[in-house]
Amino acid sequence: MTEEAKTGQPQIGPAVSVVGPGDGETIVLGTTRMRVLEDGSHTGHRLAIAESVLAPHTQGPPQHRHARHDEGFYILSGTVRFTVGDEEHDATTGTLVMVPPGTPHTFANLSDQPAVMLSTFTPDLYVQYFRDLQEALAGGRPLTPQANIDTMSRYATEPATDLATDPATDPA
Repeated sequence: MTEEAKTGQPQIGPAVSVVGPGDGETIVLGTTRMRVLEDGSHTGHRLAIAESVLAPHTQGPPQHRHARHDEGFYILSGTVRFTVGDEEHDATTGTLVMVPPGTPHTFANLSDQPAVMLSTFTPDLYVQYFRDLQEALAGGRPLTPQANIDTMSRYATEPATDLATDPATDPA
């Protein structure tokens, strides 16, 4: 918790973070390219934001639930299919999808065109999940369904096994 949040007093020091078009940390996970715009280090870990480019025909992660964070998805371009439990939603440009803790969900780009979305994580803890997956891939370890599940579990996330029948190996 930041001093401002603890005391209610204005924070002293740099309060503005500016990330330009070519800036930010890049995480590549298979056919998905993520640019971390805010990893929580400028928000007292209350919020993280990432831009993701999903290549055409990118299958998403198995349906999963986050126990400790909300996740938001704003579609900047293309169409992203969200599956929430038994419901499917095709989110097009300008659509916001908010997923509260405990809600099973997944997403995919089933189209022939790339899709770009802005994701929010409140609080920020899930950004490290993506870093961990990239590190595993860079180290030559295969991203098996079990390896993905093991990594998810470190960030208060679990597969929605009551809904998932064949977990994909792509990251959440």
